[in-house]
Amino acid sequence: MMKIIRAMFPSSRRLAIIEECSRKYYLATVALEKLTDKRPSEPRRGYGDACGTAHGLELVGDRWALLVMRELLLGPRRFSDLKRDLPGISANVLKQRLDELEGRGLLRKIRLPPPAARDAYQATDWGLEIEPVLQTLGRFAARSPGHDPTLPLSPVSLMTSFRTMIDVAKAKGFDARIGVQNGEDSFVVTVRDRGLTVARSPAGPVDATIAGTPERIAATVYGGAPADGLAIGGDEALARRFLTLFTLPPKVEHPG
Repeated sequence: MMKIIRAMFPSSRRLAIIEECSRKYYLATVALEKLTDKRPSEPRRGYGDACGTAHGLELVGDRWALLVMRELLLGPRRFSDLKRDLPGISANVLKQRLDELEGRGLLRKIRLPPPAARDAYQATDWGLEIEPVLQTLGRFAARSPGHDPTLPLSPVSLMTSFRTMIDVAKAKGFDARIGVQNGEDSFVVTVRDRGLTVARSPAGPVDATIAGTPERIAATVYGGAPADGLAIGGDEALARRFLTLFTLPPKVEHPG
């Protein structure tokens, strides 16, 4: 290219021509990069492994997928609810995960009845079968010395932790319905026969109520923080005992 420019143009014009060619080359490169960025992402490749665990990862192994399913365990959620309770996820990625999980049969889009009358997402019956997987993974990960319990916690995550970490020995003889208020989210936790169920309010009368952020309640339940920072109503003794019914598994020791 330089030999052609030298042969065709006098030296007084060569620099301007070279600069113009460089500018056009730069603009063409930028345009190509933009087109490349807009290309649809390649389909996620499978593992080529007949193991059910491998296929399970193909279903819910994408980043955020399991957490989206966690947020649907206690009923339908609107897009804005999911975006609020999954800090760090972008709207585009959330939409992509919802579409993928819907396409795989793990959730469906529904219309909430009045007065909400809004589109929402609901786990299918098959999708709800993910809960034992999440519970086992949660117990496994809680043993890690690297687990940071002070990070943000969604209301559903707190309720799921109750169902995961209930200590049946401590819950012996405990029979009560506890209302838990986390800002806009209200739940009724029923402990009976050393088992625990959670439902969104309203779900009938309760024996006691506990109000606070998920992080504050978790700090009391799992970190031994005093309950004085929580708003407790009804049978206070019952509420305070409820806060002691959950036990984290012991931390694993690092080799060496």
